[in-house]
Amino acid sequence: MSGGEVSSRAVLAAAPGGAVLYQLREVTKRRSLGAGFVLQVPELTIRAGEMVALVGDSGCGKSTLLDLLAMVLRPDGAEAFTFQPAAGARLDVWRAWQGNDQNRLARVRGENLGYVLQTGGLLPFLSVRDNIALSRRLLGLPRQGWTEALAKRLGIANHLSKLPGQLSVGERQRVAIARAMAHQPAVVIADEPTASLDPIRARQIMDLFATLVSQYGATLVLATHDRQAVEHGGFRVVKFVLSQAPRDSSVLARVEG
Repeated sequence: MSGGEVSSRAVLAAAPGGAVLYQLREVTKRRSLGAGFVLQVPELTIRAGEMVALVGDSGCGKSTLLDLLAMVLRPDGAEAFTFQPAAGARLDVWRAWQGNDQNRLARVRGENLGYVLQTGGLLPFLSVRDNIALSRRLLGLPRQGWTEALAKRLGIANHLSKLPGQLSVGERQRVAIARAMAHQPAVVIADEPTASLDPIRARQIMDLFATLVSQYGATLVLATHDRQAVEHGGFRVVKFVLSQAPRDSSVLARVEG
């Protein structure tokens, strides 16, 4: 893909009123932690090209919602839960889980999602180059210089032959970002991607991350406790309102935004 094609795609994806990517309505997920925890999503719509930040303290349900959006965690109930990337057919996520259609869920995840873990999640025995190229190799996509181009954009081009253990924490996070984006996913999901960094380095990487995702025409959904950083970056903020169930003392986390 040429630079002009990337730019055009980013402009279209980020335009106001972009196509609906995720549609969730009355989605619930219960986790047994002590007295119990229930995540409630009354209504959540995410459009193509948006930058969405799930903001809240530890334990409020951010990672649970990310895992639901990443289609690696089965909801306990849903009135509606759909996913429709621009390049693919509409997937009824809730029906796929009900039918235990693991193959389709895995295929949609692999083709359309990129995931950045808080710890990077890099394979320690692969070089930086091979870590970045992993998603393209698994999908049978030609490299087309994507590995080198992303590494250059993220300032890690001189580390391509190194192993992850030879890098700093910040450099490993940049590699994780490059790996998540290498196969041009429709959605990039990130769980506290800068939590292990000092505030200055975290802001630099957050700004670079958001810019890169926008230029490549992807949708970004990340979890963070740093409200100031996401407000600075122009994210749409999704909050979690906590309460206690009167019958069994479960913690209820209601998604708003």
